[in-house]
Amino acid sequence: MPGKLDRGPIEFKTRMAEHEGEIMAIATREVITVSPTTTIMGAVEKMTECGFRRLPVADPGSRRLLGIVTSSDIINFMGGGDKFNLVRVKHGGNLIPAVNESVRTIMTPHLTTLPSSAYITDAIEIITGKMVGGIPLLGTEGQLEGIVTERDVMGVLASQKSSRKVEDVMSTSLRVTEPDSPIGKVTRDMTTHHFRRLPVVSGDVLFGIVTSTDIMKYLGSKRVFDRMVTGDVKEVMALPVRTLVSGTLITITPDKTLNDAARMMHEKGVGALPVIENARLIGLITEFDLVKALSEE
Repeated sequence: MPGKLDRGPIEFKTRMAEHEGEIMAIATREVITVSPTTTIMGAVEKMTECGFRRLPVADPGSRRLLGIVTSSDIINFMGGGDKFNLVRVKHGGNLIPAVNESVRTIMTPHLTTLPSSAYITDAIEIITGKMVGGIPLLGTEGQLEGIVTERDVMGVLASQKSSRKVEDVMSTSLRVTEPDSPIGKVTRDMTTHHFRRLPVVSGDVLFGIVTSTDIMKYLGSKRVFDRMVTGDVKEVMALPVRTLVSGTLITITPDKTLNDAARMMHEKGVGALPVIENARLIGLITEFDLVKALSEE
């Protein structure tokens, strides 16, 4: 939030070490949750409405954390992995009754969490060591008190001036997909290789980028049902991924600094930037890349 991360000129690592519990200073405190009996469709609609890629599942009375559902869980459910068995086996491929199952059937119950008294360095260690994008923060009774994300940590780390360039930390061995690839193949690739996003490339030209959140929103906006005749999930998962790619493409060049990349991600509300040189895709830089690189300086 504006001004939330403005801590003045104090040296960052010293500031981190001095204040136990400062994790709550950068965390989201008013966390929206759903109950375990909420339908999958209800959870997806809430995530789509609020622009979330993760949603904690908690007991309505005590706010005791029970699990979390993420956009990755949703694409797994829609055809990417083992959670697709709920659609394919239990409901014979019919997506409509499957989305009315309770969210507890696809949520991730075993979570990496931190106490609300933790340090920011604790969050950095989990994000970079376990590649966890969002960490629930719990009180002494296991109640949810906040959540801290890669983006929150990136914002604090980016307050340090970095001389490193995008080309120093970007990923260059990219898995990509084509505009005519079926959505079902994209969900399988994302789930199998644990990606949240795939560049969409036609020849040598970057057509766009598709994310797990884009696919989740396809379900949450109910556009998916406009394409259905029989209710069979294959009808929509066979559609080309080009139908989900937005016309707005935000990119960066390899000579920009890590601070430039962090500022652009924050301003545009994106979690990754394709890196373009001479009109060609040469890499991808993500929030995770920035947290890892900036924390090492």
